[in-house]
Amino acid sequence: MTAFLNALSGKLAERWLALLAVPGLVYLVALATAVTLGQRHWRDTGRLRERLDALAAAPGAHSAGVLAVCAVAVLAGAALTGTGAQAVGALVERVWLTGPRGPVTRWLTERRVRAWRAADGAYRTALVAAGRARLGGAADADALVEEAEARYARRNEVGLVAPRHPFWTGDRVTAPDRRVWRAYRLDLTVAWPHLWLLAPDSTRAELGAARTALSTAARLTAWGLAYLLPAVWWWPAALVGAATVATGVVRGRTAAASFAELAEALADLQGADLARTLGLQCEGRLTPETGEEVTRLLSKPD
Repeated sequence: MTAFLNALSGKLAERWLALLAVPGLVYLVALATAVTLGQRHWRDTGRLRERLDALAAAPGAHSAGVLAVCAVAVLAGAALTGTGAQAVGALVERVWLTGPRGPVTRWLTERRVRAWRAADGAYRTALVAAGRARLGGAADADALVEEAEARYARRNEVGLVAPRHPFWTGDRVTAPDRRVWRAYRLDLTVAWPHLWLLAPDSTRAELGAARTALSTAARLTAWGLAYLLPAVWWWPAALVGAATVATGVVRGRTAAASFAELAEALADLQGADLARTLGLQCEGRLTPETGEEVTRLLSKPD
């Protein structure tokens, strides 16, 4: 038990340092630098050295008690800053997945729906033209097929299914629900806990890693937004904030796509096993009829 508690405390300390203390300390240093230099002296390193020398020459700098109190205060400030960034990161993740409340969400969603319908219409038009060219033996049939493929890829960039959320991330994470329903008549939301229990440990680990990566990306975006505050006094912080936000958004999209692909793959691979576990006849792959029966059983209708 002692060894277990020691290992647990060590892991908690490492996690605290990685998620809260170290990023918070870096942010506090950036904020202090911004306040010290200001906009007019944004690259004056000599001004920083003078400030540090003045702090070192202060009477309190030679007192162990004062130094201890300052160290505790700085660590507490770093921890509070990190905790705030985590809270903002959770808010960013929620906005990515569901969007803000109010008319802004409706406007963004309608905008994405119009873009998807336009891309879908262009794809279907190109597909019909390519099919007619192939049937008629036209010389430009291959070029028209490539055009249709490009239109198909462009539509999928907007969304694999018609958008229902204001941001791409929300639609990508929820797309497996609709795709699995269309393919197997299986309600993925209802079946997910059961599929999770049937999944091997390696699959759970992959899904958990992808989900954690999405939260980490949202937290990174939150740190980028936080760095926009020191830009009020020191404009280079805006560059750091903008680069961090862009990195977080890109990582968030990648993590959302990975999680969605893994969730859909789990339904493809374990759907038939779930049906058989529930006592249904399912030879080979899951069929829409069997999937609908699984959905009915798991929904537990009155």
